[in-house]
Amino acid sequence: MSYMHTPKKSGIPREVLKWLQSLDLSFSPKNARRDFSNGYLVAEIFSWYYPEDFPMDFYDNGVSLQTKFGNWSQIERFLAKRNISLHKEVIDGTIHCKPGAAEVLVREIYTILTNRKIKSTHEEETDFTDRNYQEMLPMVARSTASKSIKNNLRITELMSEPDTNTNKQKIHAIIHMHLQQRQFERAENPSK
Repeated sequence: MSYMHTPKKSGIPREVLKWLQSLDLSFSPKNARRDFSNGYLVAEIFSWYYPEDFPMDFYDNGVSLQTKFGNWSQIERFLAKRNISLHKEVIDGTIHCKPGAAEVLVREIYTILTNRKIKSTHEEETDFTDRNYQEMLPMVARSTASKSIKNNLRITELMSEPDTNTNKQKIHAIIHMHLQQRQFERAENPSK
């Protein structure tokens, strides 16, 4: 069975993986989405370049939302002090284990710390939704609106932002994006 679009190559580029291995981290990242979400590995990477600013005793390698926010707030304070900028959307996507966010974060860190550009076949826009995956599926197998909400809004996002109005806005944006995609599909294939 073939699909209209071929899947994009995902993951961390080989040169970045080699760089990570050369740092001799406390553990090797096997699942980037999970392993970078709490910020511990990110702090460990920066501690190799700025050992005086990143004492690893201050970072916890836990999985709770509180641990993640604690570690990332310390990292963001350091980055602000050094005038290093990582996109807030990428950090939030990494914290909430959004697809592709950790990989983008690691590539940004690699570029910042090594001053090397990563050879990329295409410049991708930052989109941490399941849109690309959904486009690869046949039309009958694509998500419904409720499944689209479940796929694109993590429970940690709801826990970290308890304001119901903000969460409603996020849900409405996901539904709007879903409906737009459906209209585009119907216009593209009116016979289906």
